Amino acid sequence: MTKTKVLICGATGFIGRNMTEQLSKRADLEVHAVRFNRPEYKCDNVTWHQADLRNQADLERVIKGVDVIIQAAATTSGSKDIVTRPYIHVTDNAVMNSLLFRSAFEHKVKHVVFFSCTVMYPSSDKALRESDFDANKPLHPRYFGVGNTKLYIEKMCEFYAGICDTKFTAIRHSNIYGAHDKYDLERSHVFGATITKVMTATDKISVWGTGEEERDLLHVDDLVRFVELAIAKQPEKYRLYNCGLGQAIAIRDLVRKIVDYSGKNLKIEHDLSQPTIKTSLFLDCSFAKKELGWEPQVSLDDGIKTTLAWWKEHIGMKAVA
Repeated sequence: MTKTKVLICGATGFIGRNMTEQLSKRADLEVHAVRFNRPEYKCDNVTWHQADLRNQADLERVIKGVDVIIQAAATTSGSKDIVTRPYIHVTDNAVMNSLLFRSAFEHKVKHVVFFSCTVMYPSSDKALRESDFDANKPLHPRYFGVGNTKLYIEKMCEFYAGICDTKFTAIRHSNIYGAHDKYDLERSHVFGATITKVMTATDKISVWGTGEEERDLLHVDDLVRFVELAIAKQPEKYRLYNCGLGQAIAIRDLVRKIVDYSGKNLKIEHDLSQPTIKTSLFLDCSFAKKELGWEPQVSLDDGIKTTLAWWKEHIGMKAVA
């Protein structure tokens, strides 16, 4: 059997590691994993490569002979950096993906999958479709740089799909959580940060503001399955898909769920000196269901339970220390 050669960029990151570990179990795939500065980890049936994806020579070396590229490499970090150092999410990501897509075009790669995000969407009390983004309306100032960079890369996917036979998939996914996420308080997003706060607290935890901000949270296993279905079933050369749980939960309710499932008796306090952002965002993923047959399978309650169990096994006392 001829195996499909898959190159997973950013294989040491959160999404990339889950992609690598799960796709390496498939007998029909030859999985190659790209790392930059972080060390490789033990994973059977994976060939490792060290590369700087901003370097054209490195790209040429790792892309040769590849059938599918899963682009999970990015300069990324938590919400603190989006506020204090927004420039770090812009330049490297624009350069990296521009060069990567050009190399995929030149090497006649069959399929490229790119992970976008949802920062371009406005706050809404209804589920948002892909078409609900209005390019004529300015993005929130906090997300101006990272949001417009993602939009540029989505357009580069569409551009290259229009001039070659390579398929491109751009996935606007909601907030992803699960195994191998960031759980340190400096770099983590709200889910990972809350898990660590709850599991290291002794009597209470603090929530910024009133906790009314609402998020769409998707377990990483559902994202991996989405990618597999897109590679197998995408009907056209370019597609932009939403990928989320399709439900919104307020941060205060998320914190309560995590505390309850942790089994700890903690008091939840609200730091009202911090800003309250009364926004809501959740996704209509009916387009992906129609074309790919994809629907999320991991409920938020089950996802919280499995993530807490993973945290206890893999982080545990290291975070307490």
